[in-house]
Amino acid sequence: MKGILLINLGSPKDLELDSVKEYLKEFLSDDLVIDYPKFLQQILVNWIIVPSRYKNTREAYSEIWTDKGSPLINSTIELGDKINSKSNIPVEVAMRYQYPSIETGILNLKEKGCSEIFVVPLYPHYAMSTTLTTQNEVLRVAKVLDLNIDVTFIDSFFNEQGYISSLSQTISDNRSEDSDFLLFSYHGIPNRHLLKTDPTKNHCLKVENCCDIDSDARPYCYKAQVYETSKLCANYLNLESSEWSVSFQSRIGPGWIEPFTDKELELLVKKGVKKLDVACPSFVIDNLETLEEMNIRGRETFIDAGGESFNYIPCINTNEQWVDFLISSSKK
Repeated sequence: MKGILLINLGSPKDLELDSVKEYLKEFLSDDLVIDYPKFLQQILVNWIIVPSRYKNTREAYSEIWTDKGSPLINSTIELGDKINSKSNIPVEVAMRYQYPSIETGILNLKEKGCSEIFVVPLYPHYAMSTTLTTQNEVLRVAKVLDLNIDVTFIDSFFNEQGYISSLSQTISDNRSEDSDFLLFSYHGIPNRHLLKTDPTKNHCLKVENCCDIDSDARPYCYKAQVYETSKLCANYLNLESSEWSVSFQSRIGPGWIEPFTDKELELLVKKGVKKLDVACPSFVIDNLETLEEMNIRGRETFIDAGGESFNYIPCINTNEQWVDFLISSSKK
């Protein structure tokens, strides 16, 4: 019997400062997230980034925390429950960092009688700091557990019809009637990650208009994939090229993919956009980056710059088409 393991990035267990610090340390100590030599990484994490950010991070989480806890964890669990109830396929939910663990998810599926596990890292676009690290950790844990379970992974689904249609329909259902513009805001990554995941080593950021040219790098190029998602959605929504654009949020330091969302929000106002819709397609479940960074701080940035209305469009979460897509993908 085959089971499904849904994996999202992770969240602190609660709002205690120790929990927030523990989560940040585990996340940022991943060699595929902060990919510097280990001694330098640990200096940055333990002496600079975490000490300077954990209180602000806790405050940000407190803005979106619910009576049930983390929106990311609870909404991912709701997605798993919906897949299970609609398909009768055993489903477990895990986080790459913290709770619930990947190990627990695999063990639970084994106890339910599963000899195969279809793993769904809930990231539409390939990146070493999300897709690759999750795949590596699943394979590591499965090897340690040695339970004789076959593990397969969903491919990056940035251009799959089920994802595009569910995303586009969610955007359509939630757009403002008088919107001037649609901004696709994606999570940013360092440019060096694009270079590291390019198997050709001579395409990404080295060829003019590299994202517009099909190559062997595309299956591993985050930037090319997010632009393709945006174009497919824009076509689905019948948008002209002047009615939408792409930007990147959540940067930590210099050398990250541009344009930056916070700067783009201000620039759009200067270009005459007054009523803005914003979608965040690199996330399939609403979380800190969408609910706090975008819907609270992004809104403030746009309004303070002179914008009149800011409409945040929720993630696809438990959209029916999205659920159907995951079920059909698991049966291939």
